[in-house]
Amino acid sequence: MAIKKFAVACYDDEEVLFPAVKKVRHSGYKMHDVYTPFPVHGLDQAMGLKETDLHVAGFIYGIAGTATALGFMGWIFTSDWPMVFGGKPHFALPAFIPITFELTVLFSAVGMVLTFCYLNQIMPGVKKHLFHPRQTDDLFVMAVELNDQVTEQEVIEFLKTTGAVETSVQNAETEWWYGRWDKEEDYQLAGS
Repeated sequence: MAIKKFAVACYDDEEVLFPAVKKVRHSGYKMHDVYTPFPVHGLDQAMGLKETDLHVAGFIYGIAGTATALGFMGWIFTSDWPMVFGGKPHFALPAFIPITFELTVLFSAVGMVLTFCYLNQIMPGVKKHLFHPRQTDDLFVMAVELNDQVTEQEVIEFLKTTGAVETSVQNAETEWWYGRWDKEEDYQLAGS
């Protein structure tokens, strides 16, 4: 697990957050993420995030469901257990449509949910660093990754000029991991 250092800024209004995100992005600082208590329309464009490819994954899962349904029913009714029903052909495609549709929807839905949970790191048992306890209540929290090119004080002063009501420097694990929520992280607030 790689522990990195972050400058954390808290904002109390989304109208202050939007210009701050744009200033941080255009100043060349590496923005780790922005945490908000509710979805903020247009924040992903302001952060410069690309559109998700989840719809492509859903299409691939749907095709897998269609192929599974048609392949399995085709194999059963033509090779494994061919039966004649009132003179119908063994591979009666119109009769397979309802089951094919249902498996397409099932594979697509379950696959997209699992992919969404994996990409957003929200699976059961996953532990992530919490930058501020009020980030899901009433504060907008921006985490900026610190590196060797800038000093902590320089970034903190810049974030204060963007309208941050509270700033701190924290060491945190950026990836998700399985852990226990009852154990306190020993690196949570370093230098604040």
